[in-house]
Amino acid sequence: MTRDDFETLVADALDQIPPQLAAMMDNVAIFVEDEPDPGDPELLGLYEGTPLTERGEWYAGVLPDRILIYRGPTLRHCETREQVVEEVRTTVIHEVAHHFGFDDHELDELGWS
Repeated sequence: MTRDDFETLVADALDQIPPQLAAMMDNVAIFVEDEPDPGDPELLGLYEGTPLTERGEWYAGVLPDRILIYRGPTLRHCETREQVVEEVRTTVIHEVAHHFGFDDHELDELGWS
């Protein structure tokens, strides 16, 4: 799958976020990267930043949070295009949920791990 095709899948997954939630996303940028850091080569996605639930008056003038979706590990993890589509959707939702303050344990309980 080409990088352009993969980026389209990420954009499609973001479009599936309900408009009410998408409107609440604040100061966050989403990126597609080919590979994660070598220390975790099979990581599918990563949220870096301060969740909305932890922001206070001190949160001003900071760089945007980042959501990274990793193409290489996702493609290695999946055997079919349909699996890639579903994995990208799950990963995007998982990382966006971190932006909203959900931790991995909560996401696992909800089936989004």
